[in-house]
Amino acid sequence: MSKSLIQAVENASSSEALVKAVWALSNSQSEEAIPTLIKVLGFNNPGAAVAAVEGLVKLGDVAVPTLIAQLDGYDYGARAWAIRALSRIANPEALEILLDAAANDFSLSVRRAAAKGLGELRWEKLSPEAREEAQQKALETLMTVAKDEEWIVRYAAIVGLEALAKTVFATEIQAYLQQRKQAEPDLTARSRIRLAVGANGDSN
Repeated sequence: MSKSLIQAVENASSSEALVKAVWALSNSQSEEAIPTLIKVLGFNNPGAAVAAVEGLVKLGDVAVPTLIAQLDGYDYGARAWAIRALSRIANPEALEILLDAAANDFSLSVRRAAAKGLGELRWEKLSPEAREEAQQKALETLMTVAKDEEWIVRYAAIVGLEALAKTVFATEIQAYLQQRKQAEPDLTARSRIRLAVGANGDSN
């Protein structure tokens, strides 16, 4: 069955047919679909990419090694979709990829997706020793990315910090966000900081 679904993706003759075929493949939840779903991320078809991401997220941890191995260093669109998938799967095996993408990728869509994902990793999958080091790296990177030149990336870093604070570093993150609230020039990002620190009624 998986082979016929994969062939349907490969032989799709229109954008609409491709989207339909990718959804069918995604819903199969077959490990055989992983390479094809990753390939779809680079097709420049947002509808198909959304379907592929959903399929990869449904497959979960089993898709992570291939996603990491096949991360596209040239096509930033495909890379952004892959980072979205890794962020939603939230396996800490992707930590180093997300750290680098959030801090260094030239594409704001990649930085944005990675920053959000850094705060939501399933830290319990790591040993206590590895977890402490990994969470520290995530904290430091998110604090840096919260000063990104693009407000939408800063916004994502705030979301990431808020999520991380639910697990660890709550006091440090609260203090940092209070500081950022004063320095943040964008109204939308500043409002998100207020929400994160529970100060919606603050007039600053």
